[in-house]
Amino acid sequence: MKHAHPILICLLALSFLLLMGTSALAGEQSQKSNDLININTATVDELTQLKRIGPSYAQRIVDFREQNGPFRAPEDIMLVKGIGQRTWEENMDHITVEPRPSEKKQ
Repeated sequence: MKHAHPILICLLALSFLLLMGTSALAGEQSQKSNDLININTATVDELTQLKRIGPSYAQRIVDFREQNGPFRAPEDIMLVKGIGQRTWEENMDHITVEPRPSEKKQ
């Protein structure tokens, strides 16, 4: 019984730390997944927030829009070499080509 108290405190502390860590990760994931990325204005760093898009694919997206003009529809991301249906499906709820109200010029 004498040793149960310190063990219980350690278990509670460990549980608390694990809970805090997973809730922080969940908050980060929900923040990441709730943000829309405008593929017509996003930087390479912003584009890498999309699933299955690393720095080289992000650079391809930027290069594509510089050479061909702005994307007309979010699914046009599949016109970029190496980006296919699977990548589109995993990101379709996170991609836009429309400016946010704060991005619109008046």
